[in-house]
Amino acid sequence: MAYLSKDLSVLAYANGFTLWHYTTPDTASVVDATGYFNPAASMLRVGDILVANVETAGAMKAGLFLVSANANGIVDVNDLTQIGSADSR
Repeated sequence: MAYLSKDLSVLAYANGFTLWHYTTPDTASVVDATGYFNPAASMLRVGDILVANVETAGAMKAGLFLVSANANGIVDVNDLTQIGSADSR
């Protein structure tokens, strides 16, 4: 799939920092590819964090993406830092 603006929402904003939520059936590796968030370049700033639910159509994962670059309309986020990667009980 591709980035969908309807799936990106603001959770909190303070002091030039925005905490976002994004949900998608895409895998984390697709989402963290340079350019995935280019359509949102005017909103995302370096240092913003996205709380994300990925692979929502399958074995859903959750985690955090850090916006690491945004220049000339090209956005890049770091690899997903996964939350709750195992359930041993």
